Amino acid sequence: MSDAIVHIDISGPDPAAQHRFYGELFDWKVDEKGPGYALVRTPDGSPDGALIESDAGSVVFGVAVADLAATVERAVSLGGAVVMPPTDNGWVVKAQVSDPAGNLVTLIQA
Repeated sequence: MSDAIVHIDISGPDPAAQHRFYGELFDWKVDEKGPGYALVRTPDGSPDGALIESDAGSVVFGVAVADLAATVERAVSLGGAVVMPPTDNGWVVKAQVSDPAGNLVTLIQA
C-alpha cells in the first residue's frame, strides 16, 4: 500500500456544519473524538480521514510511504519544504511537507 492515498484531513471553522455536510452528503460515518476533531469512515475501501476544526478551510491528503525519512528528503530536493518533521503521535509515525505551491501533504510511515 506504499505511495497510496490513505487518509484525508478536512478542516474548517464550523465542526457541526462539516460533520453534517460530509455525513449526509456522502454517508460518511462521523465519530467525534474530542473538541475540534472527528474521525470519518468512508465506504467501499476509500481513504478514511478526519474533520478538524480550524480558522480556515483546507484539505490535506495523507500518503503511505515505505521510507518516511527518505521521502521527506526527496520532497525537499524536489522543491518542497518540511512543515512537520517525522513525528510519532502514538498510533502513527508521520511528517508533513508542502509542495512547491504551498499545499500540504501528510506522509505516513507504511
